[in-house]
Amino acid sequence: MSQQNERTVAKLLRQQAALAAFGSFAFREPDLLRILTEAARICAESLGVPFAKVCRYRPGHDDLLIEAGWGWRSGVVGLIVSQADESSPQGRAYVTGSPVIIRNINTANDLSLPAFYEEHAVVSTVDVVIPAIDGMAYGVLEIDSTQQHQYDEHDINFLTGFANVLAEAVATAVRVKALREALAAKDLMAEELQHRVRNNLQTVSAMLTTYARTTTPGTARDGVDRIVRRVTTLGQVYDTLLGVGLSDTIDLGLYLRTLCDALPGTLDEREQPVELVCSVETVPASLDQAASFGLAVAEMVANSYDHAFPDRSGTITVTLVRSSTDSAMLTVADNGVGLNIDPNSQRHGVGLVRRLVERGGGVLMLHQDGGARWSIAFTTEPRASISSAA
Repeated sequence: MSQQNERTVAKLLRQQAALAAFGSFAFREPDLLRILTEAARICAESLGVPFAKVCRYRPGHDDLLIEAGWGWRSGVVGLIVSQADESSPQGRAYVTGSPVIIRNINTANDLSLPAFYEEHAVVSTVDVVIPAIDGMAYGVLEIDSTQQHQYDEHDINFLTGFANVLAEAVATAVRVKALREALAAKDLMAEELQHRVRNNLQTVSAMLTTYARTTTPGTARDGVDRIVRRVTTLGQVYDTLLGVGLSDTIDLGLYLRTLCDALPGTLDEREQPVELVCSVETVPASLDQAASFGLAVAEMVANSYDHAFPDRSGTITVTLVRSSTDSAMLTVADNGVGLNIDPNSQRHGVGLVRRLVERGGGVLMLHQDGGARWSIAFTTEPRASISSAA
């Protein structure tokens, strides 16, 4: 084997080792800028040139920004741009999709080069496209020399292969960043969820304190029952939420259906059975709305259960329907003896229900039509925000 062939083989082996080392580094490194900078360093050293850079295409500007580089003085990386057209070597490579070799930029009269080429005494350049993995091509990988080089096909193949590996590394880094941001958002949501739990349990505590001040010793069992019911109601909010993934918006219909399944277990047994029927549609609601309306529904159901059917069986119905694209109606109705009270009253738990509905942004109305029918009109959350089970 001739000395020339031996040198060629040795160069190829060095380049392949450099490419393998970069791949190992890039797919472990989460920081995209470090990946790009290391790519520029390895390319410059592998091809024996003083400079290299990675240019990122910016669709909004239709240009190429020098995102990372090796060997350049300050003021180049992160600041210099070239138009994504054939007026520059990197622009020409990007728009044509083919490698561009400029052996002597001083004789390339069809180029319009930024001043930093002359300031760094650059004579020759080679540019290859960093290809598309997801969407459009990322940009261009360029090496620059202060001497006129005769680049062979092995050099071009090395740079092209390197750009392909770099494209995969960029796509991986972008996906990892998105996953990290999603996990950070989940953590933030978990903290917010804990905050809401504390706030809602403080609400229950305040309710019980007020209740204790107005309750005679003979009704202690009723107080315990109300504690169980309210805590169960709040617990269902968070059980439902955690069951479909942390979010700031949940399906109020799903939550109410789950709540209706749990409520009978918090009520005393009766000689004459009372049926609880739940008929709901998918309606998006904020966590605050779900907690407030859930507590209100539990209070209304319990009130009907205790007072609407003194000596007979009956039915309590919880209904949730959309009344328009951005509003809904929640109704709790019974076919019992009815109520003869002012819906603005502070007695019989009506005041509590009204305050809960107002806290959830709803309007409470009482109707007497063969029983008691409470309706809550409210504005819904955007449908796209609903978390749903997969």
